[in-house]
Amino acid sequence: MNFKDYEVGNFYDEMFESNQTARTCAQLLTKKIESLPPGELKRRQAAAERSLYSMGITFNVYGEEAEREKIWPFDVIPHVIESTEWNRIEKGLKQRIQTLNLFLDDVYNDQKIIKDKVIPEEIIRSSSGFLEACIGLKPPHGIWPHITGTDLIRDQEGQLYVLEDNMRVPSGVSYVLANRNLMKRTFPEVFNTLNVKRINDYPTHLLDMLSGIAPPHHDNPQVALLTPGIHNSAYFEHTFLAQQIGAELVEGRDLVVSDGYVSMRTTHGLQRVDMIYRRIDDLFLDPNVFHKHSTLGAAGLMDAYRAGRVAIANAPGTGVADDKVIYAFVPQMIKYYLDQESLIPNVPTYICADEKSLAYTLSNLDTLVVKPASEAGGYGMLVGPPSSKKEQEKFADKIKKNPRNYIAQPTIALSRAPVIVDDHFEGRHVDLRPLILYGKDIYVLPGGLTRVALPKDSLVVNSSQGGGSKDTWVV
Repeated sequence: MNFKDYEVGNFYDEMFESNQTARTCAQLLTKKIESLPPGELKRRQAAAERSLYSMGITFNVYGEEAEREKIWPFDVIPHVIESTEWNRIEKGLKQRIQTLNLFLDDVYNDQKIIKDKVIPEEIIRSSSGFLEACIGLKPPHGIWPHITGTDLIRDQEGQLYVLEDNMRVPSGVSYVLANRNLMKRTFPEVFNTLNVKRINDYPTHLLDMLSGIAPPHHDNPQVALLTPGIHNSAYFEHTFLAQQIGAELVEGRDLVVSDGYVSMRTTHGLQRVDMIYRRIDDLFLDPNVFHKHSTLGAAGLMDAYRAGRVAIANAPGTGVADDKVIYAFVPQMIKYYLDQESLIPNVPTYICADEKSLAYTLSNLDTLVVKPASEAGGYGMLVGPPSSKKEQEKFADKIKKNPRNYIAQPTIALSRAPVIVDDHFEGRHVDLRPLILYGKDIYVLPGGLTRVALPKDSLVVNSSQGGGSKDTWVV
């Protein structure tokens, strides 16, 4: 297989210039691919898929006949990023995470950003992610978003944007690590030549960060990963990460709060837990404080957390920074807290709670992407251009009933990258989710999860909507 018939089209291509010349950082890779014997690349793709199957690397799909477990879709042509560009991305992400942490600490304590009228109070208080029970919280070392996944996209000109921030229970890093292990077996000869930045030490960084925020009563804190259980879409990731960092994988029924401390049930009796890496939403953490019928967390957990007897990552209450309406104010936050301009801009955003923006949105549904404020996974949104008039009218009614719950953005022609389709290559739209850890320092995993909209012409990259992934090489 070769790239001579590959069409870049009217899009920014991550691997090729508009004249179909490979970008400098990808030239060695494209030469290697084209030098393979006939059928060899497809053989390597098939071998990677068999490995995914044998390793049980899966995710769950909701809303079909029944919840279905699927093998993680994977394309062996990596997404290659040149290191100087990555350095700019890393700097921009650190700026953003630092700002959002300052915002979270402020909004649950002094609320200066509200008093100074940078963000309207009603916008914050009406967010489903803003939790009154978290007012006054002081997380260890003043850090709220310990693990973040920030989604990045490019437009037709190659301009980079932040699409959204994921701060409650961001997922995807297990697939990043699995993809890399697959690629080392698929293209072992290319890694050393290209000097691809390593990512396999992520579990070490994660454990160091988690241990660093645990209560300081002994040198070897017990870390537990709290999962909703086997039916969660990211359960593979929960088990994978628990194994990688040596944490106990627990469900809510395994935890008990006694004498102000959190313990887990084991075959040897109760064992103290110092640090909880939660993979459940804030509202399910403690039935005494949030959803009273929740069985996913543990009664009394928030009291132990407030008393400093257990640490939780991410801190409860971080969901307000996931709100897509709050997202629209991040550039103002960066200016307010750091007195800097955004290094990576937001996508232009219309807040439907604003009368003028609402009118514009309702008049241009055929050209816009409209998203609910707190949904994830590509659910509940309208992509205007391919939608029907009937779908637009139905969505307009939803917006009118609850304008605060929606934002609108121009439909951006996401950048593309080549994927294997039968016996040739075709371009598919991609985005990138770098993973960021915030402990004593801010660590950005080099690369991240490149998500691919595998259906032709689709702009939705989420795995639950038919998307797949690529390995991401920072060279």
